[in-house]
Amino acid sequence: MAPPIAVCNRGSLARHGIRIALASPAPESESAPPMDPRNQKVMVHVGGKIVPRAEAKVSVFDSSVQGGDAVWEGLRVYRNRVFQLDAHLERLERSARALAFEKIPTRDAVRSALFETLKANRMTDNVHVRLTLTRGEKVTSGMDPRNNQSGPCLIVLAEWKPPVYGTGGLRLITSTVRRAPPSVMDSKIHHANLVHNILAKIQANQAGVDDAILLDVDGFVAETNATNLFLVSKGELHTPTADHCLPGITRSVVMQLASKIAIAVHERRISLAEFHTADEVFTTGTMGELAWVREIDGRKIGEARGAVTGRLCELFAATVGREGATIPA
Repeated sequence: MAPPIAVCNRGSLARHGIRIALASPAPESESAPPMDPRNQKVMVHVGGKIVPRAEAKVSVFDSSVQGGDAVWEGLRVYRNRVFQLDAHLERLERSARALAFEKIPTRDAVRSALFETLKANRMTDNVHVRLTLTRGEKVTSGMDPRNNQSGPCLIVLAEWKPPVYGTGGLRLITSTVRRAPPSVMDSKIHHANLVHNILAKIQANQAGVDDAILLDVDGFVAETNATNLFLVSKGELHTPTADHCLPGITRSVVMQLASKIAIAVHERRISLAEFHTADEVFTTGTMGELAWVREIDGRKIGEARGAVTGRLCELFAATVGREGATIPA
């Protein structure tokens, strides 16, 4: 079987019939990314049924439509395995409990829906899955959860999608949007109300760069609009504490890998100036795996991917190639 395709060690995509745009200057960054034509005919699990993409719909009374009242997870499939599936299902359930969802489906039920969807699409590799659990359909419009009387709605959307970032290094800006503190919205809840992230991404698009960094209310770095952030300084790894950012699962895997090869890892509050002057910077996330950063706010971070980032990329690619929940035959 072909090795996993990773941002860090992607190899040739030609045999997969997929073209991926690399990080590019402003004029090209403004266009939408290319789409795999196979995704036009995917089968989607919605509310207990697997239906063609064109029929995959929720009610206008669904809580996700009414107020972004839903929780979600992103998964990746490598070589017939779903990476870190148990960790993602645990976070999905915890987020639903934090939002006081009722009749939350069991992890086994979600796992079965996921596997059924993958089998319906004959997907075994190079796949990204968006799991969404909404509070469900309301009997009448309004924000009151007591109007939700039919239980949550599970959506399993699987697409052929390699890591979204190219190998040429990311260009980032700092957004004027601030990441809310736990007193406003706890980042431990992986909710679907992503207006802050979208506003920051709009700024990145308008600036012609890849993504935007969000600071916390005190001016320290939190995360980007889509990923966690790491910097390398004097051979050691530093990442913002998870007070104002999602404690990402890929983030956790990278920290574990660093510890295995005796790279010191520091979780702390980090100023923007430290990122501007870092030896190396990279992002982590399920959608984009590990991606090195070449520029922040017009300041060049490096000419190429750094040695520490490269080593962690290699370890990550090896890990996803051998670990994960096997898709049943």
